[in-house]
Amino acid sequence: MQPRKYIFTSESVTEGHPDKICDRISDSILDSFLSNDPDARVAVETMTTTGVVIVAGEVTSTHRMDVQDIVRNEINDIGYDKPEFGFDGNTCSVLVSLHEQSPDISLGVTSNELREQGAGDQGLMFGFAINETPEFMPLPIMLAHNLSLRLSEVRKKKELDWVRPDGKSQVSILYEDNKPKSIDTIVLSTQHSPEISQEQINEEIAKFVISPVCSDWITSETKVFVNPTGRFVIGGPPGDTGLTGRKIIADTYGGMGRHGGGAFSGKDPTKVDRSACYMARYISKKILCSRTGY
Repeated sequence: MQPRKYIFTSESVTEGHPDKICDRISDSILDSFLSNDPDARVAVETMTTTGVVIVAGEVTSTHRMDVQDIVRNEINDIGYDKPEFGFDGNTCSVLVSLHEQSPDISLGVTSNELREQGAGDQGLMFGFAINETPEFMPLPIMLAHNLSLRLSEVRKKKELDWVRPDGKSQVSILYEDNKPKSIDTIVLSTQHSPEISQEQINEEIAKFVISPVCSDWITSETKVFVNPTGRFVIGGPPGDTGLTGRKIIADTYGGMGRHGGGAFSGKDPTKVDRSACYMARYISKKILCSRTGY
């Protein structure tokens, strides 16, 4: 009997991708509130496009802070700190519109005298774990994440000084009888300085990014595409509008398992589409470990 074969693919993005910029800003604002006021109620959304970042949402907290300062610091730390990159944390516009959480929601969330606390919303929450990787994550999304992480590392360590912050990766894994066998296809796109050649991009990305991450799974049949359009100079917010929560599949299991549809970033623990998903993931790992002996 022939083994059942299929291909499963997952994508990831770097920290300089417009959607991930927004996720990071939302979470950084959340972190500042919770570190100074653990009882803060926070739901912060961010949008960015050419030259502008817009922060909006509901916050109830005793803590006050300079939201603009946090936004600019995060953008600069990501790597958008020079005008020639097309987006600059020092000069971009930052618009902030935050108001208090609705008292109607607070009625169901704020803890009572018995310290019982409600949830800010209903929803679907899923946890998932699989023993394909040491992280108990599916192999396609872990390889895609590691490629994106490596792409940021070679940029920040200046191993490849022509790499710029925006980038994406996608890894397609060949499965046989539900077990990963090899990489079928790798697609990796990186923003780059305008003077670099496509030949140099192909050569150095293969050597410094793809090989260190994927060599154990690459075969002679593996297909590799680096910057397949041939040019990726305009990236980040000037290249694409970014929104908080638009990478929810990359934030979870890369399409494997299930997803309830709720985003994570910018939400305090009363937003159970974040906290309950984290707990469901924790439980899933514990169940897997108990059954497999890990």
